[in-house]
Amino acid sequence: MMAYLRDGTAIYRQSFAIIRAEADLARFSDAEADVAVRMLHSCGMVEIAKDIVFSDGVISAARQALHAGAAIICDSEMVSHGVTRARLPNNNAVICTLRDPAVPLLAEKLGTTRSAAALELWSDRLEGAVVAIGNAPTSLFRLLEMLDEGAPRPAAILGIPVGFVGAAESKEELIADPRGVPFIAVRGRAGGSAMAAAAVNGLARAGL
Repeated sequence: MMAYLRDGTAIYRQSFAIIRAEADLARFSDAEADVAVRMLHSCGMVEIAKDIVFSDGVISAARQALHAGAAIICDSEMVSHGVTRARLPNNNAVICTLRDPAVPLLAEKLGTTRSAAALELWSDRLEGAVVAIGNAPTSLFRLLEMLDEGAPRPAAILGIPVGFVGAAESKEELIADPRGVPFIAVRGRAGGSAMAAAAVNGLARAGL
């Protein structure tokens, strides 16, 4: 067996150093680069740096909201479980409504996915929240529709769904018209729950 690094903190530091050496982060501010590094660490692909989009002011908007106690609303249990509670600055609630008993009937009634139907339970929680979508493109499409319909504005949208059907398109819709909400997105098919949770963790606290 080869010798291998066993110290967790040292592994993180070395991993982040490798990412910073290999990824093109030049177009990001220091704060954006910190979050991008965490996102790249979660997927192991430094080349995705070119696809990460930060809207103006999203880092400060999301961090201010989290420090004020804003909830983090997630489209999947995987995103929810990936959020490191110890990093959260104000005992922030982490909410996922996908398993609510009302969701299957809502999905059938509305003719949509359960992931999108679960957003119908977000209306009274959206205002000022940080929304993290890492799984379902239909969730991001539905969130944008809800904002068009007059739903309360979240503090920030992390639009990072993954997939081959609708993922790229939903994120391009967010980038083209974020409905006045600061956002982070990853262009193309790539994304996922791990990247969305990593973005939350990077926003929650800078550095390791």
